[in-house]
Amino acid sequence: MIKYIVGLIGLAVWLFILHVLNKSKLNFWHFIVGSAGAFILMLVFLDPVLTQPLARIVALLASLPGKIADMYSAHYKYGVIFVESSVGAVSLKIDFECSGIIEIMAYLALLIFYRVYTVYERFCVGILGVIAMVLANALRITIICLIIHFGGIDTYYIAHTFVGRLVFYAFSVMIYFYVFTKPQIIKQKVGNFRYDNH
Repeated sequence: MIKYIVGLIGLAVWLFILHVLNKSKLNFWHFIVGSAGAFILMLVFLDPVLTQPLARIVALLASLPGKIADMYSAHYKYGVIFVESSVGAVSLKIDFECSGIIEIMAYLALLIFYRVYTVYERFCVGILGVIAMVLANALRITIICLIIHFGGIDTYYIAHTFVGRLVFYAFSVMIYFYVFTKPQIIKQKVGNFRYDNH
């Protein structure tokens, strides 16, 4: 309860600071304070509600290849994937960190205050980006499960800590490039030169 009271006070202070920054036309600081505040507020108010459903969705998507090939199975209700290998078995719990909720909230927090897009475009790009990040995270979990299935439970650490993260962050960088970097470059104007005219 105290967390939500502090969150509401933080929301009021954040909105006031955003108003002042907007009136002062300090666009860079408006973007930084807006994005950081939105991320923190999402963690406070949305994380408790969205983490478990997101973990279930990721577990469901990641389990499809394993179910088809009969290599591993999932218990969606609990966000758990059970992976068998020739030398043992391991249960993977899709929790707060593995659900991808942090990355999705960071993406949405940045996008909300990214003025290169219109409000409608931000809404559409937001939905598409969240879907892409959920799929990228499900692919990460799938690859971890496959490595464990074929390599044994001793490969868990390498699969989870290195391979899985590299796959997810490679897709995240690609998503960020197409959502944030490329549109900014295209819409940039330097003197009489515009990138979108060529």
